[in-house]
Amino acid sequence: MAAASDSDAGAQPRDDPSLLPFASFSLALSIRAPATTTLASVPSTIHLPTQISTLAVCLHPSAAQPPSRRPTRLNSATSSVIAPLPSSTLGLSRSFPSGAPAGAGRRRTLVWFRADLRLHDHEPFHAAAGASSSLLPVFVFDPRDFGKSPSGFDRTGPYRANFLLDSVADLRRSLRARGGDLVVRVGRPEVVIPELARAACAEAVYAHGEVSRDEVRAEERVQKAVEKEGINVKYFWGSTLYHVEDLPFHLEDMPSNYGGFREAVKGLEVRKVLEAPEEVKCVPMKNVLEPGDIPTLAELGLTAPPAMAQDSKPVVGSTLIGGETEALERLKKFAVECSMQPNKSDKSNTRDSIYGANFSCKISPWLATGCLSPRFMYEELKKHATRAIPLGSTPKNNDGTSDAGTNWLMFELLWRDFFRFITKKYSSVQKASEVATGCTPAPALA
Repeated sequence: MAAASDSDAGAQPRDDPSLLPFASFSLALSIRAPATTTLASVPSTIHLPTQISTLAVCLHPSAAQPPSRRPTRLNSATSSVIAPLPSSTLGLSRSFPSGAPAGAGRRRTLVWFRADLRLHDHEPFHAAAGASSSLLPVFVFDPRDFGKSPSGFDRTGPYRANFLLDSVADLRRSLRARGGDLVVRVGRPEVVIPELARAACAEAVYAHGEVSRDEVRAEERVQKAVEKEGINVKYFWGSTLYHVEDLPFHLEDMPSNYGGFREAVKGLEVRKVLEAPEEVKCVPMKNVLEPGDIPTLAELGLTAPPAMAQDSKPVVGSTLIGGETEALERLKKFAVECSMQPNKSDKSNTRDSIYGANFSCKISPWLATGCLSPRFMYEELKKHATRAIPLGSTPKNNDGTSDAGTNWLMFELLWRDFFRFITKKYSSVQKASEVATGCTPAPALA
């Protein structure tokens, strides 16, 4: 944690009598005492400071420094993030008997999940796992993404919200199956993320960056708030088939039409997929942080939608199940269907193109929420293709093979890349214009 430094440790040695009494009590419990020794001298009631929730994680001498170095006063918002402590403090000594966090030589990292609700091909999660002793995976439901827009429409409809709730629940199950957990909160990320990072003694926050101006503004607000705590923030790129750093041009010089973009990236390599971890080491949450409940539609201000239409048929979208698990199962079936479809090609190839486009509708919701990586999808479809997939070309298949649907999907993934890169380009241009003119966007409404 940024508040802990070598100078702090030197200024206040561990045997300083000013240390908190529960820290020395914890040490005493870890020493085998003679049979005649009792704990009668230990007071039955220990008065702990207000910031005990944070100290319970750190138990570091620098936490006793004056508040001028790091604000430690807890407000009402912080109280909702940190779980109340039980009446007994023995659990604290069992967690960190030496008075320092486990793996103190390596840092803790908060991983902020956004529209990337998966564990496979997740670079922030993969990088954090390699650089940290423990992780704190977090997802935040921002109230500003729900409710009514100024025009009176739902910012997030009930079907989409239901799909999102499924996806978050599936991510939590996947993390728990690997020994970790997912912290879920409802609130503004620029408030919740720094509070959780401070409570967990995290030294860094990792997340995927997004492309729209509103999403970029949200990232800027989070970064500003987190860096005030002395915590580093790093955003990664991971929502497209091609990586932004591999493009043969600077983003500001990107062609403004699809044809120019396609020609520029022809022959570009697709990065290898990052495997999902088999084990996840998370920050111990017992007595410190509550994982939190996943909200219901009602708690998000939405009404559960009808599952059946007036004609007694299922409503489109009501049967979709969100989550990485469902996405991977669908992709397997989808890839087999693409490779097994009969050859219907004619001179115009129109019917094959439509056939392939219809297939794409079966997988797009999971791509949109990040339950499925486009690079993983590309690798999986390559395994089932009977010939090489020509990225950057229009889908043609007049040689008697049956890859028209597969090639069409590659064509659509490239279109998806184009739109995300062009959105990022103009978001950056807009930001530069605001900085140059001194105009800042109006604050978000409460």
